[in-house]
Amino acid sequence: MQKRVVITGLAAISPVGTGKDKFWRALVAGQSGIGPITRFDAAAMPVRFAGEVKDFDAGLFFDRKEARRMDRFAQYAVAGARMAVEDAALDLDKENRDRVGVIFATGIGGMETFEEQTRVLLERGPNRVSPFFVPMMIANMAAGQISINLGTRGVNFTVVNACASGTNAVGEAFRALQRGDADVVITGGSEASVTPLAVAGFAALKALSVRNDDPTRASRPFDRGRDGFVLGEGAGVLVLETLEHARARGARIYAEVAGYGCTADAYHITAPAPDGSAASRAMALALEDAGLKPGDVDYINAHGTSTELNDRQETLAIKNLFGADAYRVAISSTKSMIGHLLGAAGAIELVATALTIATGVIPPTINYEEPDPECDLDYVPNVARERQVAVAMSNSFGFGGHNAAIVLRKL
Repeated sequence: MQKRVVITGLAAISPVGTGKDKFWRALVAGQSGIGPITRFDAAAMPVRFAGEVKDFDAGLFFDRKEARRMDRFAQYAVAGARMAVEDAALDLDKENRDRVGVIFATGIGGMETFEEQTRVLLERGPNRVSPFFVPMMIANMAAGQISINLGTRGVNFTVVNACASGTNAVGEAFRALQRGDADVVITGGSEASVTPLAVAGFAALKALSVRNDDPTRASRPFDRGRDGFVLGEGAGVLVLETLEHARARGARIYAEVAGYGCTADAYHITAPAPDGSAASRAMALALEDAGLKPGDVDYINAHGTSTELNDRQETLAIKNLFGADAYRVAISSTKSMIGHLLGAAGAIELVATALTIATGVIPPTINYEEPDPECDLDYVPNVARERQVAVAMSNSFGFGGHNAAIVLRKL
């Protein structure tokens, strides 16, 4: 018999703030975290703004030597894991650490380290490349560093699945707990790719908004004037436990993880399939897994990237599955405020979705000014909405045609 799984700890490191509470207050207030790039000189870049994490202090979590040996994506992951464990009031010294796992996601990994060490190689020669280059850069090191830092010895692996990575990681953590492979899994995703090469690469792909003169209004999912996504960074981390384990220790429960589905478009390396059928099927599989119907869903945290094709195709996918209920369900994109965190996007959006269920407040889609006739659903425009949410879904769709959806339920 499959075990039930619940969320007991949450953490966020984001362009609108570090810490679950600061993150949530900003989302509910409709605050944008998008602004001019400060991490490097972007004057020559075609895109000169992003969603940077501005208030993260590595010194609160690591000594100087330890921090120097971690790329920022791993720093965000470990700091987020520690905050989520604290939020869950989980005393790891009282746990069987062989039964505590880490399943974590990133889309790109140590991009900043890769760029820095490439410059070292080209300017100073191969003998000056850091011996920590590889263990700082490789994508699995977020999961590895979390387990080293917290002493967890259970199931441990990394999901790299483009923009669906975070949702897939949480889904796979859900599956591991259902099967009985662990009692607790620390899961989520992290990304730190506001770097010159990443910005230049996404800009060359024509994927990014070019509203350099108005960055706070650049991310505008489902709005007719959308012109591309805004690159973001940070981490979303969740502590998942079996319901039995959570109740035995008297844990606070934010929501139950009820269902998970994932599919592939088998269509194109960057564009979503025009008919949205595989995205619809991922949502349908998640609902079927949860034993629910589309009419049971109160809220969808959309992938909602602010790109022309994605927003249109996600709207179509929701209509395909939900039918008339598509016009009833509340939908919002938190990317309008924090940008697109790539491999961490699905994770931080699940943090927001769990908080929606726990608080009865739906965050808005900001910068929604001009309706698009092809995007005609209820996107909770500009102002948060108080509404009790019993069932919520979070969607993620990635380059390569990866689709993933998770259903959360109020316990």
